[in-house]
Amino acid sequence: PDGVAAMAAANAVAVLLPGAFLTLGETRLPPINALRDQGVGIAVASDCNPGTSPICSIRMAMMLAARQFRLTPEECLAGVTRVAAMALGLNDRGTLKTGMRADIAVWDVSHPRELAYWIGTPQLSELLLADPL
Repeated sequence: PDGVAAMAAANAVAVLLPGAFLTLGETRLPPINALRDQGVGIAVASDCNPGTSPICSIRMAMMLAARQFRLTPEECLAGVTRVAAMALGLNDRGTLKTGMRADIAVWDVSHPRELAYWIGTPQLSELLLADPL
């Protein structure tokens, strides 16, 4: 099978690195539609590092993923929460449910699209950190 079908069969998660894509001047887009069609989870990461991705803001990574890869705002939000936890094998976090671990960011926005739109705006109104294990 092709790579995306193999990922789907293995329940793998695709991790997009929009900061590295931008910094390295990549032009070949990831197969977003194939990932969607095959039901492969799409995570979004900053990949903050001094060599290929000097982006340390997860919101900037969300904005770039929305612009460069045409992810929806909801896909971006899931990609940095629930799907990111799946990619890391952290089954006890990523969603707001009883019994799950969570750091909760409360944003002063009216829709998730604002998290992937505004650049450099301080919209965080509260941060609730889970107790460490």
